[in-house]
Amino acid sequence: MSSFIQNDFLLRTDTAKKLYREYAEPMPIIDYHCHLDPKAIADNQSFGSMTEVWLGGDHYKWRALRTLGVEELYITGDAPDEEKFARWAEALPQTLGNPLFHWSALELKRYFGIDELLTADNWSGIYRRCNERLAEPDFTAQGLIIRSNVKWICTTDDPADDLSHHKRIAEQTSFDAKVTPTFRPDKALQIGAAGFVDYLDTLGQAVGYTIDSYAKMEQALIERIEHFHRSGCLISDHAFTEVPHTRATAVELDTIFAKKLGGEELSKKESDRYTTELFLSLGRAYAQKGWAMQLHIGAIRNPNTRMLKRLGPDTGFDTIGDPRVADSLCGLLDALDSDNLLPRTILYNLNATSNDVLAALISSFQQEGIRGKMQFGSGWWYNDQKEGMLKQLTSLSSIGLLSSFVGMLTDSRSFLSYTRHEYFRRILCNLIGGWAEDGEVPDDLPLLGKLVQDVSFNNANAYFGMKL
Repeated sequence: MSSFIQNDFLLRTDTAKKLYREYAEPMPIIDYHCHLDPKAIADNQSFGSMTEVWLGGDHYKWRALRTLGVEELYITGDAPDEEKFARWAEALPQTLGNPLFHWSALELKRYFGIDELLTADNWSGIYRRCNERLAEPDFTAQGLIIRSNVKWICTTDDPADDLSHHKRIAEQTSFDAKVTPTFRPDKALQIGAAGFVDYLDTLGQAVGYTIDSYAKMEQALIERIEHFHRSGCLISDHAFTEVPHTRATAVELDTIFAKKLGGEELSKKESDRYTTELFLSLGRAYAQKGWAMQLHIGAIRNPNTRMLKRLGPDTGFDTIGDPRVADSLCGLLDALDSDNLLPRTILYNLNATSNDVLAALISSFQQEGIRGKMQFGSGWWYNDQKEGMLKQLTSLSSIGLLSSFVGMLTDSRSFLSYTRHEYFRRILCNLIGGWAEDGEVPDDLPLLGKLVQDVSFNNANAYFGMKL
């Protein structure tokens, strides 16, 4: 059976087709938030099988397989790669209606020239053909990045990372895509987490001294910001299940930190006080460096304790929370803005019920002289599918301004995920093309095309100051 991914996929009007082909499709990609391994890029990793490059680390596919009752042996276990691929081929036709069905077809067609649906009947031949392509010299990690027309990648990195892989990448003159780190200090902010004290040792080794007080923690992170900045970092990133906003004095912070080091249990209020003040300190530092700041809001992490004990964290069990974000988020942003030290900020919500909240909230903290300083980020995680993207684009355009939007990202661990930018751009062009043909906006192709190109690439390029 041939693939359904044809030239006009997701493009319902003539204007949408022209916008995509003439304006969106040629634009390069800026992937300003992803989870690619910088070591794999530095090593220009080759992939031993289609399972390794396509299924390894892909939480989306793992969740679908678990829903179908597939044994963990064939998901994160040590079953042979060929058998894991076979299980995915059996599962894929059952993902109709899920973005995995679209994404998988796009990835097979764009990277491997496979123009047929993957099924339990044809998986063996497709597996062989894909593996043959992966053996070609330009199907390495760097080759896939170049093939995807990616100009800049921002990986996600812990403050304790020495960033040696980024240095190696920067020294490789034959690879012309930029790869820079993103400062992600979640482990330092989550004082209530079980591994917090152990993390102090890790961070202490990176800075060369013992972190035994709140002041030392703050000092260490400021030093690591400088380290990241020297390595080309322009962006920070934070994950909040709930956004804290509970202020504390210096004395209270010292007491909270000492309690944690002493093995005492902290109350939620104490943890929130620590996180609030440390976050604000970091936010001021980002502003002084000219960085942008990302806030990913609303994920409940590792809710399945049985599987957490079995597989460890970050194995695809995270889910959507239901936080009330407006009051506390406004409080945090206002505390930074009051000192004129609010960085350029991108807000992402995992719960789509907060779309209008964030689309409106960003307008409260825009700043003269900075185009689109505050951003409502693209549909994230469970929202990076067709309906989720449309909801985000609709809220943003209705309540804010689509014209200043910095566009799509991959948020992925896979080197084959760049087709999600194609997916997003087709959805964007279909939306704007529909407006034109319904008479809601002028039928002016250059005007609409500029909007498409700005959202696809130009706005992000200007926003982060990369000047590609």
